[in-house]
Amino acid sequence: MVAFIKKYVPKVKDGSVLVVTSKIVALAEGRVAPISGTKARDALIRAESDVGVKTKLVWLTIKDGMFMTSAGIDASNANGKYILLPPDSYASAHRIRKALKKHYRVKRLGVLITDSRCLPLRAGAVGLALGYAGFKGIRDYRGTPDIFGRKLQMSRTDIADGLASAAVVLMGEGRERTPLALIEDAPAAFVERINRKEILIPFEEDMYRPLFKPSARASKPRRVRAASRKRAG
Repeated sequence: MVAFIKKYVPKVKDGSVLVVTSKIVALAEGRVAPISGTKARDALIRAESDVGVKTKLVWLTIKDGMFMTSAGIDASNANGKYILLPPDSYASAHRIRKALKKHYRVKRLGVLITDSRCLPLRAGAVGLALGYAGFKGIRDYRGTPDIFGRKLQMSRTDIADGLASAAVVLMGEGRERTPLALIEDAPAAFVERINRKEILIPFEEDMYRPLFKPSARASKPRRVRAASRKRAG
């Protein structure tokens, strides 16, 4: 993975964020499975999901604290196989950053591993940050005044997903063959250690939770039993 990046990204400016699509990270880590029918695919989605609901069109799932379809399992641009998400994108980003920071001889470097997702009531895909290293994923305004001196109580900017969406616009969803992007002078706070929980909100505290009505059993997420990751990959 690192050798691939070095080959196609010869130079990196200090203060940059290197964006890597999860698909090539997953391939490098052997996260593939054969396509062998609907039942096998459903079993794979169950194994990869923390929560899953099968609908008429797709599986709606929660994986690693993120809402996505089909646990991120994808057959596009996969040459007859399913590509799963990396098992730990934060760990992968950390390993890549550690090697590249030394190679490029820069002090401030971020690595961001992305996937794409569809937003409710919106056509088209946007970027999703699966994991990152080297920068803060959240810019927190809580407790600071707005332009009229009113103290902000909830405002935060999702830097990680914002950068992911900007990069995915260029990397594309079809035949672009652009699995890497470099964001120079990135508007991020660079750090050596990140808090992988800073970007997550527990389901019980999420502002959209009221949409999941307890009385609507058909739409209520249900727990699924996780199978072995080794067997899935």
